[in-house]
Amino acid sequence: MSHTITDSKKASPFKVAMASFIGTTIEYYDFFIYGTAAALVFPRLFFPEATPLMGTLLSFATFGVGFLARPLGGVVFGHFGDRIGRKKMLVISLVGMGLATMLMGLLPGYAQIGIAAPILLTVLRLFQGFMVGGEWGGATLMAVEHAPRGKRGFYGAFPQTGAPAGTALATVAFLAVAALPDAAFFSWGWRIPFLVSAALVVVGLIIRMSVDESPAFAAARSQQEIVKVPLKEAFRRHPKEIFLIAGTYLSQGVYAYITMSYLVNYAANVVDLDKSTALLGVFAAAVIAVILYPIFGALSDTYGRKTMYLIGAVAMGVVTWPAFMLINTGTAWGFALAVILLFGIAMPPAAGVTGSLFSMVFSREVRYTGASVGYTISQIVGPAFAPTIATALFATYGSSDAVAVYMLVVSAISIISVSLLPGGWGRKEAQYNLTTQDA
Repeated sequence: MSHTITDSKKASPFKVAMASFIGTTIEYYDFFIYGTAAALVFPRLFFPEATPLMGTLLSFATFGVGFLARPLGGVVFGHFGDRIGRKKMLVISLVGMGLATMLMGLLPGYAQIGIAAPILLTVLRLFQGFMVGGEWGGATLMAVEHAPRGKRGFYGAFPQTGAPAGTALATVAFLAVAALPDAAFFSWGWRIPFLVSAALVVVGLIIRMSVDESPAFAAARSQQEIVKVPLKEAFRRHPKEIFLIAGTYLSQGVYAYITMSYLVNYAANVVDLDKSTALLGVFAAAVIAVILYPIFGALSDTYGRKTMYLIGAVAMGVVTWPAFMLINTGTAWGFALAVILLFGIAMPPAAGVTGSLFSMVFSREVRYTGASVGYTISQIVGPAFAPTIATALFATYGSSDAVAVYMLVVSAISIISVSLLPGGWGRKEAQYNLTTQDA
């Protein structure tokens, strides 16, 4: 019994955090290249008989259905992650994501197999969403539960940093093929980023297999704290926390996917920027976010995780209108500055502490399930169809003001939700996090 716990605690927190970061980067690369393709490729290849507007709406809808499978993935992976371990579930999710992405890259278009093409695309997207539903919770818990007390915010930021890192990597992959002539790009060029995923998964799998199981899970198992039905127990013990986490994450998810997917489409089709220029703006914002996430994670260990998240939720609302004003200038610098404000500067205070904040409000025996379910509920309500909603709002009102109002509403919901999460504020909260004995 003690041997298992000791071995787990010997694992380097930095090594585990980096393994979580690299694995999450690969999985979010897989997920985000779909968002980019949904904006630039899929309307033409999988919905060619629809009008341009309807093709975009249908493409973004297939993007959204992946989120519908996320809660099921969160429940299934959370159940087994709380019962048999975090590490095993992370290996399965990584392999599953890579397989779905590779098959998307091999999928024939509507011109080759007709209606079967968008149907198969949707099925693969659902499978992809199921797998990523179990990824976030496990990767976050591995980093947070291996971290020394008093540094959970810093180490917990690493798996979350995989989201902008995956965005940057996905953007680079599409930038590499975006310069191709349209005929080549729409024929085979867009497939390359999807097929590259296979090699990335092998790298991630080797790294994930090298880390030890979470010490908190090992302790729970040794002390016979494993529960039979983690989902039931999570809702019995933490019902308020699950739904408050869903509300807290809402603005972060909506802002991320509107920036990454909708704004790329908006730049290309409304303000007439070429796709490479738009992708470069997203890339710049993602790189800045990768740098800032761990910084705000570390600051949360001193000033409190709720405090940092609230700063981010407020900042996202503050920069929304100025960002659209910059985009509507129709200039490359205006678009780049707008997405940097939204994704690279306003979001990191919240996103950098998401992992540690969300996971530590749950007791360890239901932590994987509780954090995953709250997070994935938010994914359905918010980012799942955020690009679709934004597209429909602009089409209805003919103005980006309607999209900005939508984003401000979800920002307000997050501000209220994080304020209602249990725990104090500032240094008081940080001191509690430092001394609490629940690892």
